[in-house]
Amino acid sequence: MGKLDGRVAVITGGSGGIGRAAAKLFVNEGAKVLLVDLEERALRGAIESIGENHASSVCADVTSDDDAQRYVKTAVERYGRIDVYLANAGVEGSVKPIPDYPIEVFDRVIAVNVRGVWLGMKHVIPVMAKGGGGSIVITSSTAGIHGYPGASAYVTSKHAVIGMMRTAALECAPLKIRVNTVNPAPIETRMMRSLEEQFAPGHAGQAKEQFQSTIPLGRYGQPEEVADVMLFLASDQSRFCTGGVYMVDGGVSST
Repeated sequence: MGKLDGRVAVITGGSGGIGRAAAKLFVNEGAKVLLVDLEERALRGAIESIGENHASSVCADVTSDDDAQRYVKTAVERYGRIDVYLANAGVEGSVKPIPDYPIEVFDRVIAVNVRGVWLGMKHVIPVMAKGGGGSIVITSSTAGIHGYPGASAYVTSKHAVIGMMRTAALECAPLKIRVNTVNPAPIETRMMRSLEEQFAPGHAGQAKEQFQSTIPLGRYGQPEEVADVMLFLASDQSRFCTGGVYMVDGGVSST
């Protein structure tokens, strides 16, 4: 018996490191999974690594209301219901002080990381409620509880989704829908390669060493370690957990 037997999960940012790890784990635990992302080639690679019998994909821009409605409708047409919504799509933006931060980059980060989560919940919640409830898991970050110089847009967005989660948890409790965030520290993904290079152009390795020095466990996390917590929150093991901020950070939140 898998922890998600018979359930349907929608995962945005599904072709990225954390999204793909969560999809593989969810499928292994019995779920059918719909991956949502912008790039068709990346989605195809993710589906090939998971198996077409258990997962499918749809290209969509999470910042678009039409696209959000479309991927929710696609999940229902293919699988009949939505039990788990993993709002995982996110972008890092630039690393610059506020006076130098490009307005268009700020707007894009907020659009993907905040509007995208809100639009997804707007259209998922009625479907999930009709099916008798479920679990919504939002990917935040240690940047959702700390500030980081040069990362104003990203930090703002990850704080924002915690507030959104707490509101949604209260609204959704009568519908038997639980809502929580998972907050990773640096994880071995493309996003961290980008941030390392931006923080120390030409010296990304040094930037990584500096980041790791701030983590009490002394290393980056792996996508699978984040996925494990996402599985807990998606499954009945967390049936009394809602409105929570779940750190997967190697101790960063203790500092």
